[in-house]
Amino acid sequence: MIPSSPISALSLGPLTIHFYALCILSGIAVAMWWATKRWERRGGDGDTFFDIIFVAIIAGIVGSRIWHVLTSPAPFFGPDGDPLAVLYIWQGGLAIYGAVAGGALAVWFMARHKGVSFTALADTVAPTLLIAQVLGRFGNWFNQELYGPALDAWWAWEVTCVTNGQTIGGCVPGTYHPTFLYEQLWNLAGLAVLLLLSRRYQWAGGRIFWAYVAIYSTGRAWIDAIRSEPVLMIGEMRIHTLIALVMALVGIGMFVMLTIRRQRRGGEVVAADGSFGLPAQTAGNGPDEDGTEKSGTPPSAAADPSPGP
Repeated sequence: MIPSSPISALSLGPLTIHFYALCILSGIAVAMWWATKRWERRGGDGDTFFDIIFVAIIAGIVGSRIWHVLTSPAPFFGPDGDPLAVLYIWQGGLAIYGAVAGGALAVWFMARHKGVSFTALADTVAPTLLIAQVLGRFGNWFNQELYGPALDAWWAWEVTCVTNGQTIGGCVPGTYHPTFLYEQLWNLAGLAVLLLLSRRYQWAGGRIFWAYVAIYSTGRAWIDAIRSEPVLMIGEMRIHTLIALVMALVGIGMFVMLTIRRQRRGGEVVAADGSFGLPAQTAGNGPDEDGTEKSGTPPSAAADPSPGP
Protein backbone atom coordinates (compact mmCIF):
# COMPACT_ATOMS: atom_id res chain seq x y z
CA MET A 1 0.00 0.00 0.00
CA ILE A 2 0.96 3.61 -0.45
CA PRO A 3 1.75 5.13 2.95
CA SER A 4 0.77 8.64 4.00
CA SER A 5 3.31 11.27 4.88
CA PRO A 6 3.46 11.81 8.66
CA ILE A 7 4.27 15.49 8.13
CA SER A 8 3.08 18.20 5.75
CA ALA A 9 5.13 21.12 7.03
CA LEU A 10 8.40 21.92 8.73
CA SER A 11 8.81 24.67 11.31
CA LEU A 12 12.09 26.58 11.53
CA GLY A 13 11.58 29.01 14.36
CA PRO A 14 8.90 31.49 13.30
CA LEU A 15 9.01 30.17 9.72
CA THR A 16 6.77 27.31 8.59
CA ILE A 17 7.64 25.59 5.33
CA HIS A 18 4.64 23.83 3.79
CA PHE A 19 5.53 20.89 1.55
CA TYR A 20 2.47 21.51 -0.62
CA ALA A 21 3.91 24.90 -1.52
CA LEU A 22 7.34 23.37 -2.19
CA CYS A 23 5.78 20.87 -4.59
CA ILE A 24 3.94 23.62 -6.46
CA LEU A 25 7.08 25.77 -6.63
CA SER A 26 9.24 22.86 -7.81
CA GLY A 27 6.75 22.19 -10.60
CA ILE A 28 6.79 25.85 -11.61
CA ALA A 29 10.60 25.95 -11.57
CA VAL A 30 11.06 22.84 -13.73
CA ALA A 31 8.35 23.91 -16.16
CA MET A 32 9.79 27.41 -16.47
CA TRP A 33 13.31 26.10 -17.12
CA TRP A 34 12.09 23.72 -19.80
CA ALA A 35 9.73 26.24 -21.36
CA THR A 36 12.53 28.80 -21.59
CA LYS A 37 14.64 26.34 -23.59
CA ARG A 38 11.69 25.65 -25.89
CA TRP A 39 11.03 29.37 -26.34
CA GLU A 40 14.63 30.10 -27.27
CA ARG A 41 14.50 27.35 -29.90
CA ARG A 42 11.63 29.29 -31.44
CA GLY A 43 13.88 32.36 -31.70
CA GLY A 44 12.48 34.01 -28.58
CA ASP A 45 14.37 35.97 -25.94
CA GLY A 46 14.74 34.31 -22.53
CA ASP A 47 14.42 37.56 -20.56
CA THR A 48 11.24 38.51 -22.38
CA PHE A 49 9.85 35.06 -21.71
CA PHE A 50 10.66 35.36 -18.00
CA ASP A 51 8.81 38.66 -17.77
CA ILE A 52 5.74 37.13 -19.42
CA ILE A 53 5.72 33.92 -17.39
CA PHE A 54 6.36 35.69 -14.08
CA VAL A 55 3.13 37.64 -14.52
CA ALA A 56 1.35 34.51 -15.76
CA ILE A 57 2.38 32.53 -12.67
CA ILE A 58 0.92 35.12 -10.33
CA ALA A 59 -2.28 35.34 -12.39
CA GLY A 60 -2.43 31.55 -12.56
CA ILE A 61 -2.20 31.13 -8.78
CA VAL A 62 -4.91 33.76 -8.24
CA GLY A 63 -7.10 32.20 -10.92
CA SER A 64 -6.65 28.70 -9.55
CA ARG A 65 -7.63 29.78 -6.06
CA ILE A 66 -10.67 31.71 -7.25
CA TRP A 67 -11.84 28.69 -9.24
CA HIS A 68 -11.40 26.39 -6.26
CA VAL A 69 -13.30 28.70 -3.92
CA LEU A 70 -16.16 29.14 -6.39
CA THR A 71 -16.54 25.41 -7.02
CA SER A 72 -15.98 24.29 -3.41
CA PRO A 73 -17.49 27.13 -1.35
CA ALA A 74 -18.58 25.15 1.73
CA PRO A 75 -15.24 25.25 3.64
CA PHE A 76 -15.15 29.01 3.22
CA PHE A 77 -18.74 30.25 3.24
CA GLY A 78 -20.71 27.29 4.60
CA PRO A 79 -22.26 27.02 8.07
CA ASP A 80 -18.93 26.18 9.69
CA GLY A 81 -16.79 27.86 7.05
CA ASP A 82 -13.96 30.34 7.54
CA PRO A 83 -13.84 33.11 4.90
CA LEU A 84 -10.24 33.90 5.83
CA ALA A 85 -9.28 30.36 4.79
CA VAL A 86 -9.58 31.59 1.20
CA LEU A 87 -6.08 32.98 1.74
CA TYR A 88 -4.61 29.72 3.09
CA ILE A 89 -3.42 28.31 -0.22
CA TRP A 90 -0.72 26.22 1.50
CA GLN A 91 -3.52 24.00 2.84
CA GLY A 92 -4.35 22.95 -0.73
CA GLY A 93 -7.03 24.01 -3.15
CA LEU A 94 -5.51 25.22 -6.42
CA ALA A 95 -7.61 24.28 -9.45
CA ILE A 96 -5.80 23.69 -12.73
CA TYR A 97 -8.52 25.09 -14.99
CA GLY A 98 -8.50 28.35 -13.04
CA ALA A 99 -4.71 28.41 -13.26
CA VAL A 100 -4.71 27.87 -17.03
CA ALA A 101 -7.44 30.48 -17.54
CA GLY A 102 -5.76 33.10 -15.35
CA GLY A 103 -2.33 32.37 -16.76
CA ALA A 104 -3.54 32.39 -20.37
CA LEU A 105 -5.21 35.76 -19.90
CA ALA A 106 -2.01 37.20 -18.44
CA VAL A 107 0.08 35.71 -21.26
CA TRP A 108 -2.27 37.23 -23.84
CA PHE A 109 -1.87 40.72 -22.41
CA MET A 110 1.88 40.34 -21.91
CA ALA A 111 2.36 38.95 -25.42
CA ARG A 112 0.72 42.08 -26.80
CA HIS A 113 2.87 44.26 -24.57
CA LYS A 114 6.10 42.49 -25.56
CA GLY A 115 5.23 42.12 -29.24
CA VAL A 116 5.53 38.33 -29.43
CA SER A 117 3.19 35.58 -30.61
CA PHE A 118 0.59 34.35 -28.15
CA THR A 119 0.14 31.24 -30.28
CA ALA A 120 3.84 30.36 -30.10
CA LEU A 121 3.79 30.99 -26.35
CA ALA A 122 0.85 28.64 -25.87
CA ASP A 123 2.55 25.85 -27.83
CA THR A 124 5.79 26.46 -25.95
CA VAL A 125 4.29 26.18 -22.50
CA ALA A 126 1.71 23.41 -23.04
CA PRO A 127 3.91 20.30 -22.54
CA THR A 128 5.67 21.88 -19.56
CA LEU A 129 2.34 22.31 -17.78
CA LEU A 130 2.01 18.54 -17.59
CA ILE A 131 5.32 18.08 -15.79
CA ALA A 132 4.42 20.95 -13.44
CA GLN A 133 1.15 19.20 -12.64
CA VAL A 134 2.94 15.90 -11.97
CA LEU A 135 5.25 17.51 -9.43
CA GLY A 136 2.50 19.63 -7.91
CA ARG A 137 0.36 16.56 -7.20
CA PHE A 138 2.92 15.36 -4.67
CA GLY A 139 1.60 18.20 -2.52
CA ASN A 140 -1.73 16.36 -2.33
CA TRP A 141 0.10 13.33 -0.96
CA PHE A 142 1.72 15.41 1.77
CA ASN A 143 -1.66 16.98 2.64
CA GLN A 144 -3.50 13.62 2.51
CA GLU A 145 -6.14 14.95 0.12
CA LEU A 146 -7.73 14.12 -3.24
CA TYR A 147 -8.57 10.46 -2.99
CA GLY A 148 -11.41 8.32 -4.26
CA PRO A 149 -13.64 5.66 -2.72
CA ALA A 150 -12.42 2.95 -0.39
CA LEU A 151 -10.07 0.43 -2.00
CA ASP A 152 -8.65 -2.90 -0.85
CA ALA A 153 -5.70 -3.46 -3.19
CA TRP A 154 -1.93 -3.32 -3.13
CA TRP A 155 -1.90 0.15 -4.70
CA ALA A 156 -4.43 1.61 -2.25
CA TRP A 157 -3.48 4.75 -0.38
CA GLU A 158 -3.50 4.36 3.39
CA VAL A 159 -4.79 7.70 4.67
CA THR A 160 -4.06 8.15 8.39
CA CYS A 161 -5.67 11.59 8.74
CA VAL A 162 -2.79 12.60 11.02
CA THR A 163 -0.10 15.08 10.00
CA ASN A 164 2.46 16.80 12.17
CA GLY A 165 0.86 15.10 15.16
CA GLN A 166 -2.54 16.66 14.52
CA THR A 167 -5.76 15.15 13.20
CA ILE A 168 -6.99 16.47 9.85
CA GLY A 169 -10.52 17.82 10.21
CA GLY A 170 -13.22 16.01 8.24
CA CYS A 171 -10.85 13.18 7.31
CA VAL A 172 -11.82 9.51 7.80
CA PRO A 173 -8.90 7.06 8.12
CA GLY A 174 -8.90 4.20 5.64
CA THR A 175 -7.49 2.91 2.37
CA TYR A 176 -8.61 4.73 -0.76
CA HIS A 177 -8.08 5.12 -4.49
CA PRO A 178 -4.98 7.34 -4.88
CA THR A 179 -6.49 9.69 -7.45
CA PHE A 180 -3.54 12.07 -7.13
CA LEU A 181 -1.32 9.22 -8.35
CA TYR A 182 -3.73 8.32 -11.15
CA GLU A 183 -3.49 11.88 -12.43
CA GLN A 184 0.30 11.87 -12.18
CA LEU A 185 0.54 8.70 -14.24
CA TRP A 186 -1.98 9.99 -16.78
CA ASN A 187 -0.05 13.24 -17.16
CA LEU A 188 3.26 11.45 -17.64
CA ALA A 189 1.74 9.23 -20.31
CA GLY A 190 0.04 12.26 -21.86
CA LEU A 191 3.34 14.14 -21.93
CA ALA A 192 5.05 11.27 -23.75
CA VAL A 193 2.23 11.07 -26.31
CA LEU A 194 2.15 14.85 -26.80
CA LEU A 195 5.89 15.12 -27.40
CA LEU A 196 5.97 12.07 -29.67
CA LEU A 197 3.07 13.16 -31.88
CA SER A 198 4.00 16.86 -32.00
CA ARG A 199 7.50 15.96 -33.18
CA ARG A 200 6.36 13.28 -35.58
CA TYR A 201 3.65 15.38 -37.24
CA GLN A 202 5.13 18.87 -36.91
CA TRP A 203 2.37 20.34 -34.77
CA ALA A 204 2.43 24.11 -34.27
CA GLY A 205 0.03 27.03 -34.66
CA GLY A 206 -1.71 26.34 -31.34
CA ARG A 207 -2.30 22.65 -32.00
CA ILE A 208 0.14 21.57 -29.28
CA PHE A 209 -1.75 23.64 -26.74
CA TRP A 210 -5.16 22.31 -27.68
CA ALA A 211 -3.84 18.74 -27.81
CA TYR A 212 -2.67 19.29 -24.24
CA VAL A 213 -6.13 20.52 -23.27
CA ALA A 214 -7.76 17.46 -24.84
CA ILE A 215 -5.31 14.96 -23.34
CA TYR A 216 -5.37 16.38 -19.84
CA SER A 217 -9.13 16.94 -19.77
CA THR A 218 -9.89 13.39 -20.95
CA GLY A 219 -7.95 11.95 -18.03
CA ARG A 220 -9.23 14.51 -15.57
CA ALA A 221 -12.84 13.65 -16.44
CA TRP A 222 -12.66 10.00 -15.38
CA ILE A 223 -10.31 10.60 -12.46
CA ASP A 224 -12.39 13.44 -11.05
CA ALA A 225 -15.53 11.33 -11.38
CA ILE A 226 -14.28 9.03 -8.60
CA ARG A 227 -12.89 11.72 -6.29
CA SER A 228 -14.70 12.04 -2.98
CA GLU A 229 -14.07 15.57 -1.67
CA PRO A 230 -17.17 17.83 -1.55
CA VAL A 231 -17.60 20.04 -4.60
CA LEU A 232 -20.32 21.94 -6.42
CA MET A 233 -22.66 19.54 -8.23
CA ILE A 234 -24.46 20.05 -11.55
CA GLY A 235 -27.28 17.57 -11.28
CA GLU A 236 -25.61 14.25 -10.52
CA MET A 237 -22.24 15.31 -11.93
CA ARG A 238 -19.34 17.00 -10.19
CA ILE A 239 -18.64 20.38 -11.76
CA HIS A 240 -14.98 19.53 -12.39
CA THR A 241 -15.99 16.38 -14.23
CA LEU A 242 -18.43 18.33 -16.39
CA ILE A 243 -15.87 21.04 -17.16
CA ALA A 244 -13.27 18.40 -18.04
CA LEU A 245 -15.64 16.70 -20.48
CA VAL A 246 -16.51 20.03 -22.11
CA MET A 247 -12.85 21.06 -22.37
CA ALA A 248 -11.88 17.69 -23.86
CA LEU A 249 -14.41 18.25 -26.64
CA VAL A 250 -13.30 21.87 -27.07
CA GLY A 251 -9.66 20.77 -27.28
CA ILE A 252 -10.43 18.18 -29.94
CA GLY A 253 -12.58 20.62 -31.89
CA MET A 254 -9.97 23.36 -31.84
CA PHE A 255 -7.23 20.93 -32.87
CA VAL A 256 -9.24 19.76 -35.88
CA MET A 257 -10.13 23.35 -36.84
CA LEU A 258 -6.50 24.50 -36.64
CA THR A 259 -5.34 21.49 -38.65
CA ILE A 260 -7.79 22.38 -41.42
CA ARG A 261 -6.69 26.02 -41.27
CA ARG A 262 -3.05 25.00 -41.61
CA GLN A 263 -3.84 23.08 -44.77
CA ARG A 264 -5.68 26.06 -46.24
CA ARG A 265 -3.02 28.60 -45.30
CA GLY A 266 -0.05 26.45 -46.23
CA GLY A 267 1.54 26.81 -42.82
CA GLU A 268 1.05 27.82 -39.20
CA VAL A 269 2.71 29.94 -36.54
CA VAL A 270 5.95 28.39 -35.32
CA ALA A 271 8.37 31.15 -34.33
CA ALA A 272 8.26 33.53 -31.39
CA ASP A 273 7.61 36.48 -33.71
CA GLY A 274 4.56 34.80 -35.21
CA SER A 275 6.13 33.71 -38.48
CA PHE A 276 5.60 30.32 -40.11
CA GLY A 277 9.29 29.39 -40.06
CA LEU A 278 12.07 29.43 -37.50
CA PRO A 279 14.90 32.00 -37.57
CA ALA A 280 17.78 31.30 -39.91
CA GLN A 281 20.13 30.24 -37.11
CA THR A 282 17.78 27.42 -36.11
CA ALA A 283 16.13 26.71 -39.46
CA GLY A 284 15.65 23.00 -39.96
CA ASN A 285 15.08 22.39 -36.27
CA GLY A 286 11.43 22.72 -35.33
CA PRO A 287 10.46 23.85 -31.85
CA ASP A 288 9.68 20.28 -30.82
CA GLU A 289 12.04 18.41 -33.13
CA ASP A 290 15.73 17.78 -33.66
CA GLY A 291 15.68 17.58 -37.41
CA THR A 292 12.52 18.58 -39.21
CA GLU A 293 11.30 20.86 -41.94
CA LYS A 294 9.71 24.27 -41.47
CA SER A 295 5.99 24.59 -40.99
CA GLY A 296 5.34 26.67 -44.10
CA THR A 297 6.20 29.97 -45.71
CA PRO A 298 6.47 32.93 -43.31
CA PRO A 299 3.54 35.33 -43.56
CA SER A 300 3.78 39.00 -44.40
CA ALA A 301 4.81 41.68 -41.93
CA ALA A 302 1.51 41.28 -40.07
CA ALA A 303 2.84 38.40 -38.00
CA ASP A 304 0.61 36.00 -36.12
CA PRO A 305 -2.64 36.99 -37.88
CA SER A 306 -4.69 34.83 -35.56
CA PRO A 307 -3.07 34.95 -32.13
CA GLY A 308 -5.43 32.65 -30.30
CA PRO A 309 -3.82 29.33 -29.33
